[in-house]
Amino acid sequence: MRTINPSETSTKDLHQYLLGSVSPRPIAFVSTMSEDGIPNIAPYSFFNCFSSNPPILVFSSNRRVSNNTTKDTLANVQHSGEVVINVVSHSIVRQMAVTSVDFDTGVNEFEKSGLTPIPSELVSPHRIAESPVQMECKVQNIIPLGKEGGAGHLVICIVLRMHINEEVLDEDGKIDPHKIDLMGRMGRAFYVRASGDAVHKILQSVPEIVIGYDALPDHVKSSTTLSGNNLGQLAGLKKWPSEEEAEKFCQEKPWLDLLEGIGGYSSLELEVKKMLDEKDARIEASHLLQKGYATLR
Repeated sequence: MRTINPSETSTKDLHQYLLGSVSPRPIAFVSTMSEDGIPNIAPYSFFNCFSSNPPILVFSSNRRVSNNTTKDTLANVQHSGEVVINVVSHSIVRQMAVTSVDFDTGVNEFEKSGLTPIPSELVSPHRIAESPVQMECKVQNIIPLGKEGGAGHLVICIVLRMHINEEVLDEDGKIDPHKIDLMGRMGRAFYVRASGDAVHKILQSVPEIVIGYDALPDHVKSSTTLSGNNLGQLAGLKKWPSEEEAEKFCQEKPWLDLLEGIGGYSSLELEVKKMLDEKDARIEASHLLQKGYATLR
């Protein structure tokens, strides 16, 4: 392991170690209005949702490492106390990248990027029409985190209105990750597209107590075939089957055929791993492992 001591590492290098490790990060595409009425938009990946009740979003506008100056966004929110946080879909990511350039104060990034400003309902900054979700916010607090280059200013925002493009909703009115097609920021010049094969469900009951890793049979915990993720899937079961339950389960097709065609317990583990990786078939896997260990080892 390489050990990094922040006090002995340049801010520039530490910045990239942090951003490469804490990633991917959502991107706040922040709209503000200057004291002179000039629109400004800029992306911030030090950003997240911190509360649902009240609805709180937080982003950080950092001091520039090169010359310790602050950005127009910070000056604007300090003046007006208003902001619109737009999300970044794949369809506008290159236009967003243009707005990350340090244009001179007073330059309208809507004009530079070709994005479309539309009026907000409750705040003065414009929304970005091409963004699939736009959140009008009041600034609750701005917390400086330091005085040197690289130090952040936490901008704590309460959401007053959300505007969601209906084209990104599924048939139940929920946001579909594949339709909203969001982008995430990583270290250096790397981004990630949060749709398609990159998105998958992890079904795990939270209110219900599960058995945990410690309750798995020793032959499962000592497996050299099953991965840590596979063991986590099995640890998330509400119960492990008894020998009688596994025997009854495995008398049914296609499990009976599967066991009869397997050459040994190691081969069964490979089949179980495939079931877990491809289908998250935890209940079936647990019964097969319980039955197979008794008859195939």
